[in-house]
Amino acid sequence: MAKTILVVDDDPTQRRLLQAVLERESYAVAHAESGGEAIDRLTKGGGADVVLLDLVMPGLSGLEALAELRTAGVTTPVIVLTANGGIETVVRAMQAGAQDFFVKPVGPERLLVGVRNALQMTQLTAEIGRLKKPAAGRSSFDDMVGDSEPMRMVKALGQRAAKSSIPVLITGESGVGKEVIARALHGASDRAGKPFVAVNCGALPANLVESILFGHEKGAFTGAHEKHAGKFVEANGGTLFLDEIGELPLDMQVKLLRALQEGEVDPVGGKRPVKVDVRIVSATNRDPAQQVKEGAFREDLFYRLNVFPIEAPALRERREDIPALVDHFIARFNVEEGKRVTGCSAETLALLQGYDWPGNVRQLENAVYRALVLADSPLLQPHDFPAISGVAVPLESITTASVSETASELATVASPSDDSQHDSPVRITDERGHVRTLEEIERDLIQHAIEVYAGHMSEIARRLGIGRSTLYRKVREQGLEEQVREAG
Repeated sequence: MAKTILVVDDDPTQRRLLQAVLERESYAVAHAESGGEAIDRLTKGGGADVVLLDLVMPGLSGLEALAELRTAGVTTPVIVLTANGGIETVVRAMQAGAQDFFVKPVGPERLLVGVRNALQMTQLTAEIGRLKKPAAGRSSFDDMVGDSEPMRMVKALGQRAAKSSIPVLITGESGVGKEVIARALHGASDRAGKPFVAVNCGALPANLVESILFGHEKGAFTGAHEKHAGKFVEANGGTLFLDEIGELPLDMQVKLLRALQEGEVDPVGGKRPVKVDVRIVSATNRDPAQQVKEGAFREDLFYRLNVFPIEAPALRERREDIPALVDHFIARFNVEEGKRVTGCSAETLALLQGYDWPGNVRQLENAVYRALVLADSPLLQPHDFPAISGVAVPLESITTASVSETASELATVASPSDDSQHDSPVRITDERGHVRTLEEIERDLIQHAIEVYAGHMSEIARRLGIGRSTLYRKVREQGLEEQVREAG
């Protein structure tokens, strides 16, 4: 979904200019004409991802509005804009909680860079928090993405199971996120903050299963050069997650059953058992009841593990969660890869929701990762998912036309003439049809204004919507002093 930028300015022209730039980059734009209106929106459920806040407004000033927002607990990043770029103003804005500061008029590229940086900082902060929770064993069901009916059922069952140490068996297809549920169970229980140890039973070497799970003494077998505690002891006081439990060999199932019943493990080569306090959460992508019938899984162990079953739904059974999952993965991979993708186009989202996803959430995650790395526009397009859409990536980038339209609209709005774009003396493209640089367009626009208004700098500044000091600076930078003298 597109990120929402709230533009707070009492000047409708400024709002329209900012909106033109932002919408060309596929941002959704909301408006507020005063600080009070912005506060109402942000504190009463309207929300925004970034706020562009004018400092000088009638009634409640931008600084006062910013202070009230921070007092109310609104953490949305705020970029302040003002025609007065004094150091005192900058310091006061930053002290009030602003993330960035622009002096009007702000160039389109500078504006977009500031907005992207603000969004990226928000994503980075969220990602750091997300990474800290599993490492500290404090993931919760609130961290699980999705609000579909099947997911609400999973969360409700999980929250009930978390209140005790009852063994939980999580079933579901491969890639549905069984370990995510297990971590949420641990984080929502009174064992939160204690060890969470995950073991993939299907990946354990057959000759080392017992040693890895229950530990061994030094010299217990060839290659045992030092003592090893084992996964049960590592998880003591916390949770042991046995993934793909259906892959465990039958002889190890017997020893696992004894460990669960007695609350102790026998290390290989050890002289006495070791007491452990472990909460067991297991998972499988097979049908354990069918495995029992086929003799591939012990019936007594099955009943011991299957005290509280939770079935994780396949992604095709909760398609309404796909937009939230895609946004979650985009935010995460933006941080990891240093990208600035803002979301998916409506066509792409419809494509993703219509696909069956045999690999479930894991497949969606990998597909979004690949698409984001290769994406050349702010919104992911169907051609970024060629394996699903069957559409190849186009040879030519489509972003040039978008940039051209943005520059054209800015020049048209800023020009004092009512002529159409094609009749405008300020050219947007060069002789080869490529978009000219913003610096070149700005120079021509100022030069044209000097000619139209006969070098009257106050009128030129007013028509261009900038301060006189800013205009004089730009005239010097562009080397237009001689034109001003000749026009005057």
